[in-house]
Order: sequence, then C-alpha cells, then structure tokens
Amino acid sequence: MSWLAVLLLGLAMADLAHSVRPVRVVPQCVGAIGAVLVGLAAGLTQARDVAALVVIAVVVVAWGQTVTSGFAGRLPAAVPLAVLAVSVLLAIGLGGLAGEADGLVGDWLRSTPLPALQGMEADRALLLAGAFAVQLSTGNVVVRLVLAATGTVNPARHGQVDDPEMQLKGGRLLGPMERVFILGLALAGQVTAASIVVAAKGLLRFPELSSKRDQERIHLLTEYFLVGSFVSWLVALSSLVLLRQ
Repeated sequence: MSWLAVLLLGLAMADLAHSVRPVRVVPQCVGAIGAVLVGLAAGLTQARDVAALVVIAVVVVAWGQTVTSGFAGRLPAAVPLAVLAVSVLLAIGLGGLAGEADGLVGDWLRSTPLPALQGMEADRALLLAGAFAVQLSTGNVVVRLVLAATGTVNPARHGQVDDPEMQLKGGRLLGPMERVFILGLALAGQVTAASIVVAAKGLLRFPELSSKRDQERIHLLTEYFLVGSFVSWLVALSSLVLLRQ
C-alpha cells in the first residue's frame, strides 16, 4: 500500500499548502514534490516505483487544478471528486505491484523512541500518516465539493452573506478536529466514544439551526449541516477502512 500512502500524503500536502497560502500552482507543486520526496525517502527507488511516483505527482497537480476550477465554477464539482476516486481506487488495485517501503523511513522507525511506532513497518506508518493527514484539509475540500455537486451551496457565492458556511461558522476547524477524533478513537477500539463525538456536534449546532426565523433558511442550513457532516464522517470512516486492510 506504499503507493496509496504516498498519494494520500501528496494530496494532503497540496491541500494544506493551499489553506496556508493559496498562491496559484504553488500548492500543487508542493504536494507533488513532497509526494516524490516521501516516496524516495521510503526507499521506493525501483523503476516501477519511480514511474508510480511520477504518476502520483501528476495526479496531485491534476487534483489541485480541478479543485481550483471546480470552486471557481469553471468545471463541475464532480470532476475533481472523480479524479480523487479514480486515483485512490487505482492505487488500491495496483498496490500489490508496489515495492516494499523502507529506506530512511524504515531506519527512523527502527530507531525511534516512540513506543507506538516501534516495530511498525514503513508501509503501515506511511499509510497511517496519510490517512490522518487527509483529515486536516483534504476532508474539508471533499466536503465543499460534494456540497457544490449536490447543489447545496453555490461555489460562486462562497464567502458571501448568504453562504451557509458564513452562518454556521467554525466548520473548517471543527471538521478536521472531528475527523481526527473519530479516526483516532475508532483505531483505538473506542467506537462508542467516536459516536459521542458525532452526537456532540449535532447538539452544538442545534441552537444555531433553530435560531433562524426564516423557514427556508432553516431548511437550507439544515441540508448544509447534514450533507456536510455525513460526508465529513464518510471521509474519516473511509480512511479507517483503508487502515483496516
């Protein structure tokens, strides 16, 4: 699963770079170069692995470009979602062809004083890092794309007064925290605790939803909250499935 891990890390680095400094093309380049460097550091230096790293770099750039165009309304929001889905499925399907990760990453794992990482294989460590990394910013991007694809929000109105995100503030911060908590608790076997996190979000948002006087606005915000929340949870649960393989 080393190719899948590198792909997830590349996507995550690109989205995190965009959230920090949304300069044209730069975030995609950061993600693409970062993915290649991670792969080389993990000892993926055979011809097949190097070719895969080049493809991953191209996919990361394509993801960044289609996401930008999707948010700008130049492309349907379904296009970047398709790029993500197809690339992840291909990485999973072709995972058996990937070389075994080791290299500098393996050396660090064998010498690390952290008990949780001692004895962990490099492939597993990279996939774990990639799964958690995509919860931070890529998860938010996926949520916004699905909201746009379903017509729940209008990308052209992003940041405007009538944008639901402006009325239910804190989602960009609560979403990553929620996904990290869910994934971490589920991996620790605390599924009940993870479900409490899900329930707590609904309780926190209920006063905001019920305080609106306009019935149409209540319906819009409720749809935004429910669709966004379910997609956000799906990102965390999908990552859990990948880690359980």
